[in-house]
Amino acid sequence: MDHIKQWITDHKITEVECLIPDMTGNARGKIIPASKYLREQGLRLPESIFFQTVTGECPDDDSMVDPTERDMQLEPDPETIRFVPWTKEPTAQVIHDCYNHHNQLVDIAPRSVLRRVLALYEKEGWFPLVAPEVEFFLVKKNIDWDYPLEPPIGRNGRPETARQSFSIDAVNEFDPIFEDMYDYCDAQELDVDTLIHESGAAQMEVNFLHGDPLSRADQVFLFKRTMRETAQRHDVYATFMAKPMEAEPGSAMHIHQSITDSEGRNLFGLANGDNSPLFLNYIAGMQQYTPAGLAFFAPNVNSYRRLMFGDSAPTNVQWGVDNRTVGLRVPFSGPSARRVENRYAGSDANPYLAMAVSLACGYMGMKKSLQPTPITTGDATQSPYSLPRTVEDSLQLLERSDDMRDILGDRFVSAYVALKRKEYKTFFQVISSWEREFLLLNV
Repeated sequence: MDHIKQWITDHKITEVECLIPDMTGNARGKIIPASKYLREQGLRLPESIFFQTVTGECPDDDSMVDPTERDMQLEPDPETIRFVPWTKEPTAQVIHDCYNHHNQLVDIAPRSVLRRVLALYEKEGWFPLVAPEVEFFLVKKNIDWDYPLEPPIGRNGRPETARQSFSIDAVNEFDPIFEDMYDYCDAQELDVDTLIHESGAAQMEVNFLHGDPLSRADQVFLFKRTMRETAQRHDVYATFMAKPMEAEPGSAMHIHQSITDSEGRNLFGLANGDNSPLFLNYIAGMQQYTPAGLAFFAPNVNSYRRLMFGDSAPTNVQWGVDNRTVGLRVPFSGPSARRVENRYAGSDANPYLAMAVSLACGYMGMKKSLQPTPITTGDATQSPYSLPRTVEDSLQLLERSDDMRDILGDRFVSAYVALKRKEYKTFFQVISSWEREFLLLNV
């Protein structure tokens, strides 16, 4: 806390945003005057914030919820204190961990789940590194949710109508937005590396430098908040929906992963350039456990539209080298940079949970010495679709996986399943415009 107090004093901070990533990956918490924040012995929030769906409801199965709504103790992570660059008054933001009255991490908090998996790695002397790539769309402001989304107007006064993959000029159409985005990211010391135009209309991708998974999850969490805020200041929306527009591709959050030892040596590549046995075990774990973990990579109803109908989205658990049709892509690299790219997660995934589950799958593969299928050299999309097709299919696999419960925590898995089932039920109760158009007078 001494570091935080000194930082707040040095930067003449007047307010502090105390942030907690919720199950969806959005920010919950409190905004407190800096003077009060420094005086407080500890901040508290009810544990029930982790039992709220994206629509603000609670799950039907509330057996794991304490009816007394017990409080959690919030402990700031000193490594996460940053400016909130878009406020008028000097404001700090700090990400907090959640503890119970026994001074234990709250087991259903997403940040706690990632910490739990990382502790397993540390016990083995393994240190994972990840580099996320986050895709998103800029869209015209939409205040009528029955109206389809459209690309925004660029500097030339027109919306995009053609595919503009990797186009510099297409990115420049939104220069004022991205200049502010980079300024905000620099102020927060976010390791944003590259900005490119993806294949969709006004679809962009931001790449992050590789680092430890907790810091990368924190940075994706903060970036999504930053990008939404930046876009709104220019009267457009930034959306991280997995498949926001019917005729456009989906948005992914690809996660590059590697493992080093305590000396920083890559454990996935051998000196002769071959893949290490540990690397093949890791890929095999991803292959075996991804179907049970897909509920975290594809957490929403909309997520499955990307997987089933999106361009360049994986359709099975095959792996290959420099092959973008597989779900587990090994980029061409030397042994010191050997890594695997998880292409399953959508940009709508909670970064803490997506990274935790991706690492958990690989961990179980290494611990069990699993062996992968033969490498895929052709078009993997020509093979049968072998992933869960709906939220409910994914939740059933997750619910029945004892291995997932063991590594992520039984109570957490039960809470997550209950929460997502409630969201799916709420969605299924809505009568869509398609049903009114085609079924109203024809059945």
